[in-house]
Amino acid sequence: MKEFLYFSATWCGPCLQLSPMMSELQREGYNVRKIDIDQDPNTASQYNVRNIPMVILLNNGNEVARQVGNSPKNRYIKLWQAN
Repeated sequence: MKEFLYFSATWCGPCLQLSPMMSELQREGYNVRKIDIDQDPNTASQYNVRNIPMVILLNNGNEVARQVGNSPKNRYIKLWQAN
């Protein structure tokens, strides 16, 4: 099973810009788990998240791709399709 892990924080401007797009992907059927690094620092540490926004693509629980910063929506869709 594929899943996007979307790491962000409420004080992060770029995260606030990316959040609506990640919600849109979720509404379109992509599995997106939003993780606030301040609320869940252990998960951020587990995935070695040093910069946000960060989107990690998991496939069957294994990391297969990582995207730092904001990217166009089609970039995330291509990551999903390629993995």
